Amino acid sequence: MRVGFVLPRYGPTVIGGAETAARSLAERLVAQKDWEVGVLTTCAEDFVTWDDVFPVGKEEVNGVRIERFPSSSGREPSFHPFSASLLADPDGASLGDADRWIDLQGPVVPELVEAAARSDADAMVFYPYLYYPTVRAIGRVAAPAILHPAAHDEPALHLPVFPAVFAAADGIVFQTAAERELVQGLFPVASQHQLLLGLGVDDPDEVTIGRTGRGDPYLLCLGRVDAHKGSRLLASLFAAYKARHPGSLRLVFAGPVVDAPPVHPEIDVVGPVSEEEKWSLLAGAVALVSPSAREAFSLVIAESWSARTPVVVNAACLATVEHCRRSGGGLSFGGFGEFEAVVDLLCRDPGTRRRLGVRGRGYVDRWFRWPRVIDRYAAFVESVAGAAV
Repeated sequence: MRVGFVLPRYGPTVIGGAETAARSLAERLVAQKDWEVGVLTTCAEDFVTWDDVFPVGKEEVNGVRIERFPSSSGREPSFHPFSASLLADPDGASLGDADRWIDLQGPVVPELVEAAARSDADAMVFYPYLYYPTVRAIGRVAAPAILHPAAHDEPALHLPVFPAVFAAADGIVFQTAAERELVQGLFPVASQHQLLLGLGVDDPDEVTIGRTGRGDPYLLCLGRVDAHKGSRLLASLFAAYKARHPGSLRLVFAGPVVDAPPVHPEIDVVGPVSEEEKWSLLAGAVALVSPSAREAFSLVIAESWSARTPVVVNAACLATVEHCRRSGGGLSFGGFGEFEAVVDLLCRDPGTRRRLGVRGRGYVDRWFRWPRVIDRYAAFVESVAGAAV
């Protein structure tokens, strides 16, 4: 099989859930299935500016052939005020304004779109639904198109530019049942091929996990430190908790810092960490906390359970709450009272922590180990490509 991926960003240094998932799928289709996999993408590393960082042209990384195109424009300064106005009432937006929103958001890469339209791949994979490369190219490719929406219930999903995007997909891959229900409730996709896949997760039992070097107990928030991801919410909840419960418990934020939380003597912002440091932090934590209200899957939750560490999630996030319900491996909070009760329970009851972690580990082993994920995904891609013959 020859498969092409279309993404706004791609590469080992690119931080992002959808981007990491796409790269993992692409590399493992090469390694596990011996498929020919190519990627059409931009030269951008950062999704805020879309500045060209990587060189234009072709390279091969871990068996995947990558072709990068420069952006004719990145994120326009006028995007943010226009977006705030438009997304206040997305259902009332005109198609013209929605198209303008796509272009102002960036990255605008007409050459990438033309390259996708010329591709002779057996199937073309698009990740995620939100950006110019998917919106402008998915309806123009000759091969069957497979869309990974990575959708959550955000105002942008309601813009009138996206029904055509979902209609152009021959197959749709969802990460959770909550994402599938959301998309099916908004778009007429019932007749399209669909797969509920999730993501693959590495097994930390297969790597050496060192000690964290942290003597005090800690809650861990892993991933981009950004108010949009709930980092400020979590910092405020934790500060309120510590005001009522003095003690040695700390909060650790680990990941690229976009929007640092307010300084607090018992909050550590350590920045990006290596793979070894990540697994060590997960293994040593009282719990992983995912404060984001908008996640399509949340790989870090599955990684936490892989390390047999329980998770605490925002009750407003359908995807992460679904994982906790299905696995029995985590707890949720809807406000300070619930946050306080959950943290108290996990801090004082190691037996509960252990049981939640073991349940989460079993859930990940059952559904999200890479060999199983790749087998299911490859069979789906073949079925979508075969149906178009």
